[in-house]
Amino acid sequence: MTTTTTSFSVKRIAKSRISEVDFNNLEFGKHISDHMLMADYVNNKWQEPVIVPFEDIPMSPAMLSLHYGQSVFEGMKAFKNKDGNICIFRPQKHSERLNKSLARMCMPEIPEELFIQSLHAIVEADQAWIPTAEGASLYLRPVVFAFEPRLGVKIADHFKFFILTSPAGNYFSKPTRLKVEETFVRAAEGGTGYAKCAGNYGGAFYPTQLARQEGFDQVLWTDAKEHKYIDEAGVMNIMFVIDGKLITPKLTSALLDGVTRDSIIKLAPSLGMTVEQRKVSVAEIEQAFKDGTITEAFGAGTAAVVSPIATINIHGLDYNLPAANEQSFQHRVKAKLNSIRLGHEADPFGWNYIINVH
Repeated sequence: MTTTTTSFSVKRIAKSRISEVDFNNLEFGKHISDHMLMADYVNNKWQEPVIVPFEDIPMSPAMLSLHYGQSVFEGMKAFKNKDGNICIFRPQKHSERLNKSLARMCMPEIPEELFIQSLHAIVEADQAWIPTAEGASLYLRPVVFAFEPRLGVKIADHFKFFILTSPAGNYFSKPTRLKVEETFVRAAEGGTGYAKCAGNYGGAFYPTQLARQEGFDQVLWTDAKEHKYIDEAGVMNIMFVIDGKLITPKLTSALLDGVTRDSIIKLAPSLGMTVEQRKVSVAEIEQAFKDGTITEAFGAGTAAVVSPIATINIHGLDYNLPAANEQSFQHRVKAKLNSIRLGHEADPFGWNYIINVH
């Protein structure tokens, strides 16, 4: 999909900060680009967004999102493709997920057209910040939060919508060590697990901190009721290759509908891989290790696309996976996904939103 420029008001920064950034050594999320897009929801309507220099905003200590957690965000990327144009990856899917999250948190949904126009406008404004090195991208962070100052427990009437952008380098993810979590819970069915709301992440910090003190990188979350079934890994969806099939937990109201997860599932058949989305028990994974039928496990998410897993600790025992190589499914699907985003391969699903810069 290709579109023309948008017409939102743009107030340019007096002096760009881009010269302060070492684009050869980008730390994920550290540098925010020159501008930000913002819009207000007042009088039951989203107002037209504006683009202004990135800066702190004044807010009340009584702001409702600080007290009652009405805060939702998204994470996505923009790239320079082989033609020198800009590709925003799967904005429609992100819009759909954002609105599901907003609805769950009793927050006003953002029309898809407005959301995509907003992404277009801010990326176009800060296109100089898009890294061009292989594997690099411009990370996009849309966020919506309650802005009304009130101490009473209520659904806010005033909300803010921002989009921030940040240059991100090639994410080299070392193989991770996961611990199957059997005490703490990330989310329960019927809760907010499928929503990308801030509280889900804050609540996961403590169990993850404990796991890291034991030498693990992340926890592998299990179901809230019995801790028998696998949900997801840290901030990523989880996938396994067992008996030559790609197996991943079926989505429930406790799991985030990952855009990378969905992309991998759709690409798998073209790489000769059968996909099963179903309940995956801890016992099944443990038995697959004992039988030698599990050959890969990896996380799927925006930052790394795929994050190889080296070890899964189950009931206190470490089970190790063979090192992934170029023939591994996770490497092949990541390469294919990147080729589609950069325009080296056809885009059969219409995932790429293209901004022409010539």
